[in-house]
Amino acid sequence: MTRVIGLMSGTSVDGIDAALVDIFGTDLNIKVELVAGETYPYPVNIRERILEVCAGKTISMLELAQLDDAVASCFAEAAIKIQAGHQKATLIGSHGQTIYHRSLTGKYGQAKLGYSLQIGRGILISHLTGITTVNNFRAADIAVGGQGAPLVPRVDAALLSHHSESRCIQNIGGIGNVTYIPAHGDNWLSLIRGWDTGPGNSLLDLAVEHLTDKAKTYDEDGNWASSGTPNFTLVEQWLDEEYFHLLPPKSTGRELFGVDYLHQCIKDAENFQLSPADFLATLTELTAVSIVESYRNFLPQMPNRVLLCGGGSRNLYLKHRLQDLLGNIPVSITNEVGLNADFKEAIAFAVLAYWRQTGSPGNLPAATGASQEVLLGNIHIPL
Repeated sequence: MTRVIGLMSGTSVDGIDAALVDIFGTDLNIKVELVAGETYPYPVNIRERILEVCAGKTISMLELAQLDDAVASCFAEAAIKIQAGHQKATLIGSHGQTIYHRSLTGKYGQAKLGYSLQIGRGILISHLTGITTVNNFRAADIAVGGQGAPLVPRVDAALLSHHSESRCIQNIGGIGNVTYIPAHGDNWLSLIRGWDTGPGNSLLDLAVEHLTDKAKTYDEDGNWASSGTPNFTLVEQWLDEEYFHLLPPKSTGRELFGVDYLHQCIKDAENFQLSPADFLATLTELTAVSIVESYRNFLPQMPNRVLLCGGGSRNLYLKHRLQDLLGNIPVSITNEVGLNADFKEAIAFAVLAYWRQTGSPGNLPAATGASQEVLLGNIHIPL
């Protein structure tokens, strides 16, 4: 048994998810037990700085270094806090905070290799915690021609596959990503697919901040959106975005579905005189329809079940819209099959760190587009 901490902050930038887990076994034959999970919000000034950088605000190298150190310190503090009252961990897997992601898809990638930058340097986390830390997980996949995302499909295969049921594991963070796992059978691992489906909570959260002058940062349970009526004409217009029609493997981020995109959505909605609730309902519908249409367009067949995870799994209105669109395909959350939906992504990076330390590959080329399986992450041993 190895006790590992997984640390994750996604495109929503709502805080650091920390998962303290025990991992048993090797490679795909592992078992993971969640000992403790907690979300530690960023200090307001650091969150605002991250969001500014993600939105494209110019930053000096000095300011970048300061932000890098500040984020690493926040991650280290989360790792220390999550262990309180528990046996200490011997390994940390830290995703860090993505501030830029360039994919290799369509007009958004013009280079031979993708690029993805996560701040919160691992060597500082290792130094502050005294624990071996693995970070920079995306770089190796990118180096062999992959998107560097999504990185969770191989973990999903290990923890959420089923002997007779095909499943879509739909994470809804700031950006949505899916892992399609066929039922066990011949070459089932090679048939797994994964990609970023498009906006998850990113546009919704930005819209709530805009509509409330930052008094609120999200729509709790989707209650505000549920009181409105979606404008399907706008949804169809927004679905013309090139990204939705690109073939997987593909990845995206706030570089596309961020502040500029929201402002265009606001401009598009002016002619329809929508109430704030109607506008939120319409953005929610975009997320729901883009997810379901990506299944219909890019899967070999529709799944037997959809399992939700991430912050968006708590959005009851979004879950309701997904269920309506999917008809008789049941939509539930990963808690119902034994994996905590709130901390699944943090758990995934604990597993990826464990695989790096034990010599197992972490990527799944069918999902990222990489030319081969590779070890993911840089190992930092405490000084």
